[in-house]
Amino acid sequence: MDDTTKVLLRAIRGEAVPHTPVWFMRQAGRSLPEYRAVRAGIGMLESCRRPDLVTEITLQPVRRHKVDAAILFSDIVVPLRAAGIDLDIVAGTGPVVAHPVSTMADVEAIRPLEPEAVGFVAEAVRQLRRELGTTALIGFAGAPFTLASYLVEGGPSKHHVKTKALMYGAPEVWNALCARLAEITLTFLRVQAEAGVDVVQLFDSWAGALSEADYRKYVLPHSAAVLGNLPEGLPRIHFGVGTAELLTAMGEAGTDVVGVDWRTPLDVAASRVPGKAVQGNLDPCVLLAPWEVVEREATRVLAEGAKAPGHIFNLGHGVLPETDPGVLTRLVELVHHAR
Repeated sequence: MDDTTKVLLRAIRGEAVPHTPVWFMRQAGRSLPEYRAVRAGIGMLESCRRPDLVTEITLQPVRRHKVDAAILFSDIVVPLRAAGIDLDIVAGTGPVVAHPVSTMADVEAIRPLEPEAVGFVAEAVRQLRRELGTTALIGFAGAPFTLASYLVEGGPSKHHVKTKALMYGAPEVWNALCARLAEITLTFLRVQAEAGVDVVQLFDSWAGALSEADYRKYVLPHSAAVLGNLPEGLPRIHFGVGTAELLTAMGEAGTDVVGVDWRTPLDVAASRVPGKAVQGNLDPCVLLAPWEVVEREATRVLAEGAKAPGHIFNLGHGVLPETDPGVLTRLVELVHHAR
């Protein structure tokens, strides 16, 4: 389909748009009763391996909210599991790794990702492309630093102590690990691109735990290895949480759009990534406030986003499970009609 009909892609290129495009991180998830119903009794990783289920879950927020983009329903650890790493997603905890990585031998035991091992993702993308029409489809993956943190810590971590200890104390192991994860991530995104996604988003959820100097030294080269080797012309979005001081560096990783969390005003972010579109950044907690507060804060975000060459309206992180879906639908209408 001619991508000039896809408002999200036009905004990424800095072209004139009939309205500000909007989608929400975690728009397909626990805030939707239809999601909870279709996922009942099915584990997260199993859900991600069923193309028909992935297609249905990905389409649910498009049907309900009329957002301008669907994001492929998956999880950042899906390619790791497909590459043979022993892990599971534990309800209420998150990814848990059976044998955390700490040595070069551990890194060398991580095998490359074979494209056919994630054939179920390609099939889901093909199904979605047939359904979405003028709605853009976003593929996604976790960035090497965030994936490495899960593998080194053995699961989610608040302070990333083991991660930083390995990064500082054994940089050769760290760089080998991130290089292998960059290869896995690149393969995962290429599979999605070849199947037909319009855009990809690289999530570096935990990069905000780093200083800019450490990010540039230990992380940026590996993120750039992913973003810089995707198919030519495929738009890229790069997002992290708590990354105000990293935005300039993240913009240098080879992205077209820099996602911004709620802590940094979008006009400030735009000044740190000149020439690039921005995405964000309403605080997800605002959606739990009275509508007049949501309207006021969304209007502010739109005004700040207008300072960038292109703006994709989003939250500053994912939709909270307790969010009223009706508020999201109303917010999409507000963004679409704001001028």
